[in-house]
Amino acid sequence: MTGYLTGGPLPAELLARVTAWVAEDPDPGSRAEVEALLAQGDEDGLRDRFDHPLAFGTAGLRGPLGAGPGRINTAVVRRTTAGLASYLRHQGPAVAGVVIGHDARHRSAELAADAARVVAAAGLRAWHLRTALPTPITAFAVRHLGAAAGVMVTASHNPAPDNGYKVYLSDGALVFPPHDAAIAAAASSAPMPGGPALEAPFGDRLVEIDEGELLSAYRRAVLAVVSPSGPRRLRTVYTPVHGVGGAVLPDLLEEAGFARPALVAAQAQPDPDFPTAPFPNPEEPGVLDLALAEAGRLGADLVLANDPDADRVAVAVAARAEPGFRVLSGDELGVLIADHLISVTTGADRLVATTVVSSSMLSALAAQTGVAYVETLTGFKWIARAAQRQPGHHLLFGYEEALGYAVTSAVADKDGLSAALVVAEMAALAKDQGRSLLDRLDELECQLGVHTTAPWSVRLAGSDAPDVLAALMARLRASPPSRLAGLEVTGVRDLVEGEAGLPPSDVLVLQLGGAGRVVLRPSGTEPKLKAYLEATTGPGAPADLGEARRAARARLDDLRREVATLVTGAS
Repeated sequence: MTGYLTGGPLPAELLARVTAWVAEDPDPGSRAEVEALLAQGDEDGLRDRFDHPLAFGTAGLRGPLGAGPGRINTAVVRRTTAGLASYLRHQGPAVAGVVIGHDARHRSAELAADAARVVAAAGLRAWHLRTALPTPITAFAVRHLGAAAGVMVTASHNPAPDNGYKVYLSDGALVFPPHDAAIAAAASSAPMPGGPALEAPFGDRLVEIDEGELLSAYRRAVLAVVSPSGPRRLRTVYTPVHGVGGAVLPDLLEEAGFARPALVAAQAQPDPDFPTAPFPNPEEPGVLDLALAEAGRLGADLVLANDPDADRVAVAVAARAEPGFRVLSGDELGVLIADHLISVTTGADRLVATTVVSSSMLSALAAQTGVAYVETLTGFKWIARAAQRQPGHHLLFGYEEALGYAVTSAVADKDGLSAALVVAEMAALAKDQGRSLLDRLDELECQLGVHTTAPWSVRLAGSDAPDVLAALMARLRASPPSRLAGLEVTGVRDLVEGEAGLPPSDVLVLQLGGAGRVVLRPSGTEPKLKAYLEATTGPGAPADLGEARRAARARLDDLRREVATLVTGAS
């Protein structure tokens, strides 16, 4: 292929890797993409695709659709699935099979069907969900069907050009170390699946799931988390943000006894281009604007929004002192749901969990109510298994600040559908009492102190972004600040070597006494350095709450400015 080069000779080692890839890539489209880069001698474009292969991060593989091992494509999905099948076959002679689901993103259905055929060709049973459905349904199906694993083709809330590949183990929770490394190792040595083997008649090894029965089973399971006799008077606006949540949540709310929510028409149907939300994450500015406008027009009490694969939920409630709506932060909603679930349950075996980057308010609530608490690394693969660190306990509730919530043991992952159902119950109960969720948040902040949180991040460009991030974290470890926002850094927790109960992770925590903390870590799914900022105050009287909030916000603004200077100076 060197004869095609027009932009100068390529390094031999790069050319060898690229030509080897092209030789076995089963997709003509991605082969053509690479051959075009070869013809142009585009070393940067090739290195961007080949120097940093996708690896299992916080929630699986995720990246842009395109050619090469650094993108999501047919070859990556087939090889990873072959590795998963090989790994499962080595676990024992009787492997139950794999559930394969997908969302409505570009190529999701095609890639999921490919994965199902690879599983069947490997001699395992593949339960294939043909309809684009939410990620929590695939997670639920793993345990419901007694599968050995699950695969979900989704990029969750990433932009339209991206896709991804999640793996669940037999417990219904996301793959975690060392299993992810074992699957990756098996994938690297597996031959590329293709040819007649993927077109064979698979018989009962390729099973089309009865999706109606599966959805009914899911609804029965999650409806158990709400009281059947509670108040139901509520006006709700819902948006699936061009995703697949609309196939489940309206029916779920209606079956629970709530009025069917009003849908945001422009975002109601799945659309992989996300025309009204180029960054379809409900946390992003502007994504909820259409829903908030519709709620104002209808005089709604509650706004619910899922991300495109419906494993997250955002919530807004009617403001009290002025027209409009207040969008709750992920941490605010997390402590409100925890407070509700603790109040309606009993037992000394209850456990709540959140991550090291989320608010410390949940730990304060747990201490005050006598409920066990666990802090985990980022990601639901850790939260879902938090009870393993507290023998004799069960996970009542787990959350992460990025709008991910687990409210039922029926799904061992974050679930924006069942969480939305619980929020609707909370809002209806408050309305029935002449109150609002905001009133309860006031009370909690008086009892536990104000805990104001905000994220900050910096995105890096170029194929060397992972190396730049690693160097940046190394510099911050070697020379952490002694003060931030006028506060002494009273402690530095470095999780790179692990900590009691926590495996090694590239996370640095700067403690600011009782006034807050800053957590720094590279993103597991994007070329970003993320900072999680928290400013806290002590408990106080209702009359002092406004001033406490203003002081916490001012401190948070100072932290944001100083962390930005610290990071950009170190980079």
